[in-house]
Amino acid sequence: MDVLAKMAESGIVPVVVLEKAEDAVPTAKAMLKGGVGVMEITFRTAAAADCIRAVASEVPEMIVGAGTVINLEQCKLAVECGAKFIVSPGYDEETVAWCCENNIPVTPGCATPTEIMMALKHGLKVVKFFPANVYGGLKALKALSGPFVGLKFIPTGGVNPENMAEFFAAPFIHAVGGSWVCKKEDIAAHKFDLITSLCAAAHDAALRV
Repeated sequence: MDVLAKMAESGIVPVVVLEKAEDAVPTAKAMLKGGVGVMEITFRTAAAADCIRAVASEVPEMIVGAGTVINLEQCKLAVECGAKFIVSPGYDEETVAWCCENNIPVTPGCATPTEIMMALKHGLKVVKFFPANVYGGLKALKALSGPFVGLKFIPTGGVNPENMAEFFAAPFIHAVGGSWVCKKEDIAAHKFDLITSLCAAAHDAALRV
């Protein structure tokens, strides 16, 4: 299973904040129905580990990963629960090194040339760019892609239905991250049909470029 290829195929890596473990499986199934085969369950809630475990066990066709991973302890817990990839808001050397040693795909947040160079030392070919809207968006990414030929980015923060097509069209974009396809309130209200339609729209937009 090539996790990074699956991210590119889906076009979007949904940032999923789950308050209840029982909502994890129906959310994953709703995303799959919309053509999105990856999901990043964030470690922002106490339910995160159980949610990852539930999706990994009950929806094996969904590639589930852990997001907002800020230290190695969280990283190891996520992998133990079945996470297939790790996403961090920033660059943590200990976490990146461990993931690379254990063949776990990792996309650390890199917003500066120095952080990118640290990621490149580990052979990473895709990094997260967060928060994209604060650090200059596409203009900044275009500038960064100049010296770092071949590196791809997953911008997260500020990507939305209005501008996602611009991001998808850029050659240095691997996929985009975002929560608009699975808002916390929509999950809580069990609006799974809406989640499916929003995922389908994002996936279709990615395919059109």
